[in-house]
Amino acid sequence: MAAGEQSFTPRGPGGAPQGAEPLFVVRDLSKVYRSGDGPEALEVHALRGVDLQVRAGEFVVLLGASGSGKSTLLNILGGLEVATSGSVRYAGTELTTLSEEDLTRYRRVHVGFVFQFYNLIPSLTAQENVALVTDIVEAPMDPQEALAMVGLAPRRQHFPSQLSGGEQQRVAIARAIVKRPQVLLCDEPTGALDYPTGKLVLDVIARINRELGTTVVVITHNAAIAAMADRVLHLGDGRIQREERNARRADPAELSW
Repeated sequence: MAAGEQSFTPRGPGGAPQGAEPLFVVRDLSKVYRSGDGPEALEVHALRGVDLQVRAGEFVVLLGASGSGKSTLLNILGGLEVATSGSVRYAGTELTTLSEEDLTRYRRVHVGFVFQFYNLIPSLTAQENVALVTDIVEAPMDPQEALAMVGLAPRRQHFPSQLSGGEQQRVAIARAIVKRPQVLLCDEPTGALDYPTGKLVLDVIARINRELGTTVVVITHNAAIAAMADRVLHLGDGRIQREERNARRADPAELSW
């Protein structure tokens, strides 16, 4: 698959992209984990017949308790896990039938990941951590540009041990966006951060969505974060229980929890 070009998507009154085609189309998606063999094997149904569309440039929050299926859904969208049944199409390509090699290419080119823990290499500076991924894509940003986007240009020569938790998370975000992905998938990106630092990180993610047109999906158990999304999907028992659309996207500075 060729690398997709970023677009600056015009936004409607509620912040939703205007005229954007679905980037992800998910149909009857299920994921079953098996523990053990034979008739005694236990089955855990992480996802049960999920239907979902995500449009290019959209900001979506997946909200739900632990075990609701949020991380499984995010990992399947990102090509980290394979569904047991159902269909996942990305920009018209069926992900569920791709080879492992093609799934790896999809992750490298199209998807940036941000997790609760930063996974930075301690012996490398912030700039070197970001530069690590620039060799795997055709037209990456300059690492200094990516760090400037997250407000860390002055700290680019610092090692992770010299950075705060919020700064390390912003380095991780810069590393995710330096390859210019079409999709940014964030799993509890503020889970290890205090309140003011978490709001700074959320502001960075919102800016990336707004300024680069990057499609963003954020997992959280924090209901307050839902206010900054175009759309909120409430998950429970492996299903999307309900969907909400925000008439206005809140600025992260307005959030409180």
